[in-house]
Amino acid sequence: MDDNASTVTRSGFRIGRVRGIPVMISPSWLILAVLITVVYSDVVRALLPGYSDAIVYLVSFGFVVTLCGSVFLHELGHALVSLHYGIPVRRITLEMLGGHTEMSTEADRPKVEALIALAGPAVSAVLGVIGIGALALTEPGTLPGQFAFQIAVCNVLVAIYNALPGLPLDGGRALRAGVWAVTGDRHAASRIAGWTGRVVAAATGLLGVTLFYLGWLSLIGVIFTVLIAGVLWVGATRSIQLGQLGSRFHLLDTASLMRPVVEVPGDTPLAEALRRMKEDDAGGVVVVDASGNPVSLLHSEAAEAVPAGRRPWIPVADVSRAIDERNSWPLGLRGEDVIAAMREHPSTEYAVLSGPSVRGVVRMADVADALDPRLPAPAPRRARPADGAPTDDQKDTD
Repeated sequence: MDDNASTVTRSGFRIGRVRGIPVMISPSWLILAVLITVVYSDVVRALLPGYSDAIVYLVSFGFVVTLCGSVFLHELGHALVSLHYGIPVRRITLEMLGGHTEMSTEADRPKVEALIALAGPAVSAVLGVIGIGALALTEPGTLPGQFAFQIAVCNVLVAIYNALPGLPLDGGRALRAGVWAVTGDRHAASRIAGWTGRVVAAATGLLGVTLFYLGWLSLIGVIFTVLIAGVLWVGATRSIQLGQLGSRFHLLDTASLMRPVVEVPGDTPLAEALRRMKEDDAGGVVVVDASGNPVSLLHSEAAEAVPAGRRPWIPVADVSRAIDERNSWPLGLRGEDVIAAMREHPSTEYAVLSGPSVRGVVRMADVADALDPRLPAPAPRRARPADGAPTDDQKDTD
């Protein structure tokens, strides 16, 4: 890790970089540090009698540092395998209830998905074995023995729990990879692994409550366990929802989603451009130059923000955006490429280009409707033909 000064972002505090990957600590981690230091101090007093309170709390805080380091190395395992397979990693974040590695793209093969998923538990398992070995070589009731115990416990728990077969845990990702390899359907695999993740979440919460009533777990312990169960349930539910969305990605096709457009000069009043768009049942307005070449696309949010009384006096060019890679898609864009394009350049509408001409416009709301499992698949829309191509009516009369 580098020694640069920490910076603060929406993800938390940046404490350094590894292989160019920012390492973040969420503010929630500070809550974890305080809780574990206080709760674990009682364990340290029992295991190390005769030590001062200062040493007890220092050793107890050492458990926090050991857990944080174990989670970091676990996540670093994911990150390094991702980089090995050419998948960029945006950041590693350490949080109160664990950590996560954020990758720029998903694995394109089940094998890669499984290897990335299992890299973290593998690292934790190796560290756990080292901790157990160190524990066997140290004397109980000593500081070295206590630190060996911490290394063993932290990594064994992280390895075993993350290997459980349910998303968002690593075992769930491995299960998804296996189902994906067998069925060839990654999105169905996400739904299956998400449902098993819900089972793991419910079992975690039930186990915590049961141990509390048996007197084997403190009130803080059961609260912590229920929090983990809640986070797992939310993550599993999100995986199910993403799987449902993914099953409709094949419906995303610019050729079927695009609406027709009307073309107007830049000095056309906004009110007139909107009137023509409504009259032609179009989905957007393209501003053209004196030679008829498209130069910009009406920005619907900017147009809606103009009061109706001012629209006759506002040129349409004033509420339009230049057509470039940020708000345009090629005609053949389909499936997950549409999602990737939206993520890279968010917009409310996109011009669909065929060469230099604008064939139509795709509105983000139409993409959302296509992905909504409650709605039927979108019917292909009629759009402006490419220059020189016959219209549908002309085809019917030829």
